[in-house]
Amino acid sequence: MAKQANTLFLEEWLRSIGGSSSNISSTSSSSSSARSIIQAWADLRDSLQHQSFGPHHLQSLKTLLNSQNSLHVADPQAKIILSIISSPRLSLPHEAYHLFLRLLYIWVRKSFKPSLALIISAVHVVSHLFNTQFDSRKSPFFFAEGVLLLGALSFVPSLSEGSKEVCLELLCRLLEERYQLIGSSEDLIPDVLGGMGYALSSSVDGHYVRVLDSLLGIWGKEGGPRGSVSHGLMILHLIEWVMSGLINFHSFEKIDVFGHAMLENSKATYVPFVIVMAAAGVLRALNRSTMSGLGLETVSRLRVSAEDRIESVAIKLFSRGGVTNGDNDLGDSVLLQCVSLALARSGLVSSRAPLPLCLALALLTEIFPLRRLYDKLLDFPRGNPVRLGHDEVQRHLESVPFKEAGSITGVFCNLYASVDVESKCVVEKLIWDYCQDIYLGHRQVALLLRSKEDELLRDMEKIAESAFLMVVLFALAVTKQKLNTKFNQEIQKDISVRILVSFSCLEYFRRLRLPEYMDTIRGVVASVQENESACVYFVESMPSYLDLTNGPDFGSRKMGYLWSNDDVQTARILFYLRVIPTCIERLPCFVLGKMVAPTMFLYMGHPNGKVARASHSMFAAFISSGKDSDLGERVSLKEQLVFYYMQRSLSGYPGITPFEGMASGVATLVRNLPAGSPAIFYCIHSLVEKANTLCSDVFTQEADMQKNWHGESEPCKKILDLLLRLVSLVDIQVLPDLMKLLAKLVVQLPKESQSMVLNELYSQVAESDDVTRKPTLVSWLQSLSYLCGQDTSRSSTSKRVGKVNINSARSSDSLSLIRLSARL
Repeated sequence: MAKQANTLFLEEWLRSIGGSSSNISSTSSSSSSARSIIQAWADLRDSLQHQSFGPHHLQSLKTLLNSQNSLHVADPQAKIILSIISSPRLSLPHEAYHLFLRLLYIWVRKSFKPSLALIISAVHVVSHLFNTQFDSRKSPFFFAEGVLLLGALSFVPSLSEGSKEVCLELLCRLLEERYQLIGSSEDLIPDVLGGMGYALSSSVDGHYVRVLDSLLGIWGKEGGPRGSVSHGLMILHLIEWVMSGLINFHSFEKIDVFGHAMLENSKATYVPFVIVMAAAGVLRALNRSTMSGLGLETVSRLRVSAEDRIESVAIKLFSRGGVTNGDNDLGDSVLLQCVSLALARSGLVSSRAPLPLCLALALLTEIFPLRRLYDKLLDFPRGNPVRLGHDEVQRHLESVPFKEAGSITGVFCNLYASVDVESKCVVEKLIWDYCQDIYLGHRQVALLLRSKEDELLRDMEKIAESAFLMVVLFALAVTKQKLNTKFNQEIQKDISVRILVSFSCLEYFRRLRLPEYMDTIRGVVASVQENESACVYFVESMPSYLDLTNGPDFGSRKMGYLWSNDDVQTARILFYLRVIPTCIERLPCFVLGKMVAPTMFLYMGHPNGKVARASHSMFAAFISSGKDSDLGERVSLKEQLVFYYMQRSLSGYPGITPFEGMASGVATLVRNLPAGSPAIFYCIHSLVEKANTLCSDVFTQEADMQKNWHGESEPCKKILDLLLRLVSLVDIQVLPDLMKLLAKLVVQLPKESQSMVLNELYSQVAESDDVTRKPTLVSWLQSLSYLCGQDTSRSSTSKRVGKVNINSARSSDSLSLIRLSARL
């Protein structure tokens, strides 16, 4: 930005910084051609020669200014302009004056060595023009162009100090007496600021304080321009430009005057947002300059004074009531945004407690103003609540503070790391409370707008996604500061749980896999795992079953609510489902039964497969946990939950229940429950019953059985595969019952399917090295193969299955036995 300050037209550079459109050069979509420019100058010479000025001469002026960036005004052409505007016999329209002044400004700025006599003549002509005719030609454009030209003239190195004094006196008088002319003309602010910038960089000192007074105080006067973030940015970089010039030209006396008048002895008429941005401009210039020849004492004094100015404004902002809720008036809103941008752009700033506090307010109420937007949408009268909100959201997405949220967050985290513990705690509470509010607000707004105003919802979520990134970076900074030996276990526990809860509230907005997020999660989860009370505290922060199923309160609006359609809530619960297994070993049984189990079983029935699988994973984690003193109570709870787990899982299969999740849960429970547990028997009976139901629904006759085994019966095949896997997993007390039920199921399958099952069993038993169960399985498999090989009717075969002796196979023909023995 400092390099760009060498641009030819200061006002255009400021205009680009503030985001305003060009006042003149943008009035035409294309530049004028060389031929039209030559003709325009000829028309103006003709006007002077014939002492008449008609509409086509006015058009010639506009033609010239359409090419401002490429236009060059030489001394002869400047002489024509001066002669026209000073001629007593020419009656010029009001609109022409500011155009002539702009051409003179171009001449002054672009001429490498303008004629000194002509420059002096220009000073006299312009002074006479404003002294004699300004009252009759009051125009915001005339005023702005006059200030800009007078400032540029005072900045010409070759001009005498007397002529510069004339220019600056007139400029100050215009600013002090006619400032109301730009009160409603926002587009002209860059021109006026440009004129002030040139004046402040002039070699003459006499009017320095008066120009500063206007720069810092014009915004607070009645009828003056209203302050805005755009104006603040222009002021920041204008002061940077002025200060950099003073430093480069070793104007140490003027630097002292500048610091004394603006920073050390600020007047009551100076407007806070201007003081903040001007102080930031000073800091930016000091941080970006080599400062050779500038005394360290002067630099230190300027830096401290500038930081003092910003700090004093931050203290007043934070002390005012209402800002924490986002209910800022226009002045505070602009001021908070300016403070945040000032700190982000000024470079290195000493850490002072009020600064991160003020930045926290700015981030939560102005950079990410979600609470205010939610309140507007939810409090709007019934009907179409979104038009105003949509426009406001669009404007915010295009605003400079939002686009610089990343750099503001970086400064915020750095300042947080350096302040005292008490200030840290205040900042942390603001952030954690904000996360809760965003969860509650966005949950309601998403349910209200979904499928109705998706564009508005997407735009609001862009703001929320950026807010999530801010919280992640801040949380990482907190863990670096507080998850160490300097703080006791209680503080570390509290911080860790609060970060986890905050992350859960914003989980819906996590669209990227961030290293900072993963690092923070690992750190806080490791801290929570070490402390039982922390684990319980975290689980108790999860919404209750009633809260999950009843939905939010929409007040007078009557809305149907289905928990599975609440995406914001689902994302939060998914976060809990993923984190709780990491600390489930330390959770007491009463917490598991009262808080965890209802939510886990509820979300097993969620239509989103990812969520349902996470619920099954948490069940598996619970079943495999618990090798502590309360083993008996824990085992009892596990067995109780298995019964409902099988009912919940199989009632949603196929369709909702993901088979992989259910298979993992079943395999875990048969491995971890005590041998011979009734829950395992119930699990196996439930699976066989479900397999029978699925197969009977698909295979209605023998022909269909063969046709459907690879198509419609896929769910049945998966259940059957699971039962086959259980043959090698269940304990020896349960194995006989499983073999009996499995045999009954297999003999009812079509021939091709029987062969596939037997082949799978052959391979499984042959590869087994379990010397305890292998003999039993060999004998059982021989009998099952014999039964499947008989050509008897399905019904008679089914009756005989019940008589299978699982300890020794019945005699079969020798060929069959030889074949089985060879394979096994």
